[in-house]
Amino acid sequence: MIDLIQEIYGTIKRNKLRTFLTGFAVAWGIFMLIVLLGSGNGLIHAFTNAAADIASNSVEIYSGITTKAYKGYKEGRAIRLTVKDIQLTEDALIDRLEEIGAVISPGNQNLSYKGNFVSTNLNGTFPIYLKIQGYKIKEGRYINQIDIKEKRKVIVLNEKTIEQLFNKSEQNDAIGKYINSSGIAYKIIGIYKSQGNMMPGAYIPFSTAAIIYNKTNDISELNMLTKDINTKKGFEKFETDIRQNLGARHDFDSEDNSAIWIWGMFEQLEQQATATRLLRIAIWIIGIFTLLSGIVGVSNIMLITVKERTKEFGIRKALGAKPMSILRLIIIESITITTIFGYIGMITGIAATEYLNVISGNKVVDIGITQLTIFSDPTVDLSIAIEATLTLIIAGTLAGFFPARKAVMIKPIEALRAE
Repeated sequence: MIDLIQEIYGTIKRNKLRTFLTGFAVAWGIFMLIVLLGSGNGLIHAFTNAAADIASNSVEIYSGITTKAYKGYKEGRAIRLTVKDIQLTEDALIDRLEEIGAVISPGNQNLSYKGNFVSTNLNGTFPIYLKIQGYKIKEGRYINQIDIKEKRKVIVLNEKTIEQLFNKSEQNDAIGKYINSSGIAYKIIGIYKSQGNMMPGAYIPFSTAAIIYNKTNDISELNMLTKDINTKKGFEKFETDIRQNLGARHDFDSEDNSAIWIWGMFEQLEQQATATRLLRIAIWIIGIFTLLSGIVGVSNIMLITVKERTKEFGIRKALGAKPMSILRLIIIESITITTIFGYIGMITGIAATEYLNVISGNKVVDIGITQLTIFSDPTVDLSIAIEATLTLIIAGTLAGFFPARKAVMIKPIEALRAE
């Protein structure tokens, strides 16, 4: 065994360039596969994490404009959702609703505190809105049913809004302070995090908004949490029932999809799962072709290696060496090179993804009013890295085995004549 090791070492030492090229093809293939998979995972994780806190059973309904004539009404008619729709929709779909609410949007309002001003979108909401949007409360709390019942003048603000309204020394004590909006004082009861919120707004109780902004009839949207809907067909049936129910109430064709707009997180998650699956497939295809390029490189180099050593094999056979001993030498040499450089490629690939994780593991882009995570946890499972390395080692071994087997079967006299 010692003699075999010394012989392999001597062969590698005599052919440094060939060994390096073989090893580089192996290491590069593994390295690129791991980095590609890690980068793809970073995009996918950011993609999925953005919607992770939003309730998967949430549904939002918005007013639209008809595109079909119906019951004497011409197309192009604006449909307006009303406060009555909240209770009537709940009554009609009670068996499939967990909770229902609505939003009133008075629009952009100027908020001020001690000479600091900020313009933001103000919304009157129910407690359900926190789950619908997936907001994370940083300090304090969100609006509750008591706030709705007592029509309290309380407000929940985004952390970016707090930074604009309050000086640094006052930001930590913003809860309980009063801000002004068009002469109306609102008490801050909560602050929510801005990450992932493209258009952060300010939120007050639904009942308070209805009275202060004279919105006692129209609403901006209906929102609800469904129950026992866990299939695509189930959601489509639920959507059809909503359209029929609201269509009968507001006199529009239930098949006119533009009359009202329905957005469901269930449907969104299905689309997201499809997009994620396609992205994973694309990354794996690119990675596999990268790995194949490494295998081809190893194969070509091993073919050249065996061809160069054909005379050597002939001499060995002439001196009495058995074909199996020569074949074993080539195979062990191939395994040694691919294992060492495959391990190097795996370690450097893992190190690269860990480095990416450190510098960009939670890459957040600040777009002024908010922040958006675009890259998260770009790492690869160790099992995948090991499996890829083993695949290339096996491929490298086979790449050396077949040409070597053919070479050792040649008669010594023919091997000595080989060019």
